[in-house]
Amino acid sequence: MNLKLLLFCAAAMFASSAVGQALKAAAAVRIITPDPLLPVSGGIGTPKPSTLKKGDLFVRAMVLEKGGTRVAIVSVDNLGWSSVLGDRSRALIKGIPPENILIGATHTHSAPDAYGFPDETGTSHADLKYLDRCVTLIAEAVNDAVAKLEPAVLKIAVGEAKGKIAYNYYADKLYDPRCGVIQAVGVSGKNKDKVIVTLVNYAVHPEVIGSGQGILSPDLCGPLCASIEARVGGVALFMNGAQGGMVTADVRLPDGKEANTWEECTRIGTLLADEALRIVGTASVQNDPVLRCASRNVSFPVESEMMRYILEHSPLNMPPLKNNSITTRLNYLQIGTASVLTIPGEALPNIGFYIKRNMHTDHPFLFGLTNDAFGYILTKVDFNSFARYDYVSRTSLGEMTGEIYIAEVLKWLDEDRKIKK
Repeated sequence: MNLKLLLFCAAAMFASSAVGQALKAAAAVRIITPDPLLPVSGGIGTPKPSTLKKGDLFVRAMVLEKGGTRVAIVSVDNLGWSSVLGDRSRALIKGIPPENILIGATHTHSAPDAYGFPDETGTSHADLKYLDRCVTLIAEAVNDAVAKLEPAVLKIAVGEAKGKIAYNYYADKLYDPRCGVIQAVGVSGKNKDKVIVTLVNYAVHPEVIGSGQGILSPDLCGPLCASIEARVGGVALFMNGAQGGMVTADVRLPDGKEANTWEECTRIGTLLADEALRIVGTASVQNDPVLRCASRNVSFPVESEMMRYILEHSPLNMPPLKNNSITTRLNYLQIGTASVLTIPGEALPNIGFYIKRNMHTDHPFLFGLTNDAFGYILTKVDFNSFARYDYVSRTSLGEMTGEIYIAEVLKWLDEDRKIKK
């Protein structure tokens, strides 16, 4: 073999290797609106009948790949999504390790019961056939995205979302106004320079409409995603944050009343979309972003009689408690300059602030209600400390949930920093 041919072959091999290591991205959606409509759940208790639909419920999935690492992030329009249902979808997904598939709920309060909340007689009103269908559609969306993976670059930014979007019902200003955005842009073919997917991470209760109006709806998350998709193309998805106790949509009116309407969902969703696109609009392109995904299991004691009753009587066949504790999976992602930690429930905003501060990055992301949704997560000093916290304490696994979560992720972050050194 002559020198020119040898050099040509070496260059071709290098080019092939470089392409193989390039970041790839894709996204897909499936509609999960029940037909006919089903009762909707805003939390513990019997679901309320629905007679009207405002917007569709969606499963939205994005898949990222680089080298030998492939990760799926899934957003489900529901109050919560348990690992029992998630694991059934994971078993149907090809080409991604189950521990690399993150499934989070938007936390809309206007979707069918996905937990099978039992009443005082142990009877659940969840529609199991509907949930079976959702399990299949989640897997379909992820598998569809895997089949469409294409080379991409990233834009990542975190900034304050301004305007009348959210507030803390318990104390106006005690919430996190930061909005994190991860956007993948195509670099070749028909999608060159076009947005493939935009992920928005923001902490808020999507309960503008709630469960008491007879309306099935994605709440503000629907207009949020629709507005982004209309403006920049691709698929948009929403991952909630540390919105517990009680970070909610700011629907307050000057006369002291609230605007609990679809029009208000549209106003807030569109405003959050505007802010997300503004925040990511000036972000620099990351041409060779890192992609890492780690996971570990953590166990929480179930001290709440109410939560224990739900876990033991749900028709979803929740795993039995071991030593009066339940185990869930946490994920820690590095996506370019973004560091991402998952939360298996609704962490209070002080926990979110503290964790983000210890992530030591300009681009911290917290995916709440992801992989599981075990109620509110409080620190022990907040637990049952104020009358305001009575409800969030009763619907928490127990006093030590927040302490255990904080200790686990801080230890994880410290281990990661040592590895990077």
